[in-house]
Amino acid sequence: MGRKAGVTEQKLMALAEYEGSPHLTDLEKLAIRYAVEMTRTPVDVPDGLFEELKQRLRPRQIVELTAAIAWENYRARFGDALGLESEGFSEGAFCPMPLQHEPLRHG
Repeated sequence: MGRKAGVTEQKLMALAEYEGSPHLTDLEKLAIRYAVEMTRTPVDVPDGLFEELKQRLRPRQIVELTAAIAWENYRARFGDALGLESEGFSEGAFCPMPLQHEPLRHG
């Protein structure tokens, strides 16, 4: 799906070190920062980050972005809790793993 929307392998590779990547736009980096903060436990999106979103996106776009991030978090946690594994539908897909710079927070 991402490739059909123009997401290149360079962008996918850039996710692990997104802040310094020349392959991602400032808006893409902002959206990733937002996703990172929404994924933490507990969720605590800094006010400054949300203000940046409000400067760049319309309210509807923020709601849509927030819903998409929340949905992906739901799916990931649901699958992890049940020990679900891949069914092989994305064979040959590209999925880089993020670098671990800090311990995962569990809440």
